[in-house]
Amino acid sequence: MTFQNELINWYLINKRDLPWRHTKDSYTIWLSEIILQQTRVEQGLPYFNTFLENFPSVSDFASATEAQVLNLWQGLGYYSRGRNMHATAQLVVNNYNGTFPTLHDDLIKLKGIGEYTAAAISSFSSGEARAVVDGNVFRVLARYFGINTAINTPEGKKQFFKLANELLFREDSALYNQAIMEFGAIQCKPKSPKCSICPLNIDCFAYRNNVVNQLPVKLAKAEKKNRYFNYFILTEGDKILVRERKKRDIWQHLYDFPCIETEMLLDGNDLDFVESVKNIFGNNAEITFVSYKKHLLTHQIINVQFFSLKNYIFNSSKHEELNWVSLNTLDELPKPNVIRNFIEENF
Repeated sequence: MTFQNELINWYLINKRDLPWRHTKDSYTIWLSEIILQQTRVEQGLPYFNTFLENFPSVSDFASATEAQVLNLWQGLGYYSRGRNMHATAQLVVNNYNGTFPTLHDDLIKLKGIGEYTAAAISSFSSGEARAVVDGNVFRVLARYFGINTAINTPEGKKQFFKLANELLFREDSALYNQAIMEFGAIQCKPKSPKCSICPLNIDCFAYRNNVVNQLPVKLAKAEKKNRYFNYFILTEGDKILVRERKKRDIWQHLYDFPCIETEMLLDGNDLDFVESVKNIFGNNAEITFVSYKKHLLTHQIINVQFFSLKNYIFNSSKHEELNWVSLNTLDELPKPNVIRNFIEENF
């Protein structure tokens, strides 16, 4: 039996029952693909259901505000994906009469849709013969065929995409693509793959040569950058001072608190730090340490300290990015996870 047939037979017996596998609607498939990027199915499924419930059509998605989209997105990270989705929904409504594209060459033009996503949506919605290559596919091909070219290099991507397209089961590309992706997700897993009961183990290079844990090869990433955010909690009755992050940086268009970023972790008694705080909030400002959190992002480590302030003076005309909001309004604003968790623990 061929490699392709083995995968398809395995899939028909072992596949998970996931809602986006019961439709060919390109909008619904797009939602699932974007939400599941960098996200496990178990984590992403509730978000998929929530988005589809709130925005049952691409027109509904396009009509939402960015804040509404980002608020639902909270917890998934990579907030640019949420913003790109909103922009794409509006583009589809304006340029495609509200009909989400199904063909690769149209999909690839949309914001936030790269080669993998365009291939997946076109394959699953219209049956277009496009090989889908994600992390699961990289792993299956590297192990089965014994490919040691690094998957995160231009040479490696070219080699794997070429092989994936040669192997594509053109009689039913959607079924085959789902099969190889699912096989990598639950059978040929990154850690503890089920090699002893694998239907491909007889001809699998990695299994026969005892190099399963060495494939696929991936070049090490650069060391993560440490950043130090010092947040200040200012309250007036039932109101709290918040900031909208408008600069092109992490968490753009999300809300946090007034912040001073420093080059290292400082305590509330550091003279330069105290001076910086008093320059903004007045000489009588009293600083009290509240808590510390370490927040991990893909390329950065955000070291977060929270301080409460008393006897402060705040001049709103000098800080247009800062605004007083009620605690009820704060609940509705999109926030980074580290801010949302702090609010849940302290308010």
